[in-house]
Amino acid sequence: MSKVVDGLYYAATHEWVRVEGDYAFIGITDYAQDSLGEIVFVELPEVDDQLDKGEEFSTIESVKAASDILAPLTGTVVLINDELEDSPELINEDPYENWIVKVEMEDKSELNALLSASEYEESIE
Repeated sequence: MSKVVDGLYYAATHEWVRVEGDYAFIGITDYAQDSLGEIVFVELPEVDDQLDKGEEFSTIESVKAASDILAPLTGTVVLINDELEDSPELINEDPYENWIVKVEMEDKSELNALLSASEYEESIE
């Protein structure tokens, strides 16, 4: 069974969000990395890129497939996890520790549309 971490927000499209003040760290869930298999490449956005909720902001390629990563909320990229450029497999090792981007949230109320850990767990059973 896939690991789901309490205290995070989840998108039905298998991204997670960890909120710290006005900022959100975004990554993909354990379920997503497990489904993808061995990750070989992560395409990262640029700092200052605008993320629009529901729009693609990253692509993750595995030995099996390429998958678009969708923004679970609207905001501006303030930091990218550039370790993933050289070591994309870090997402396989711990998808909750190895976030993709940190964004400054534009509208915190968008978090209300995301799933809790228990709701996400139900959706992937």
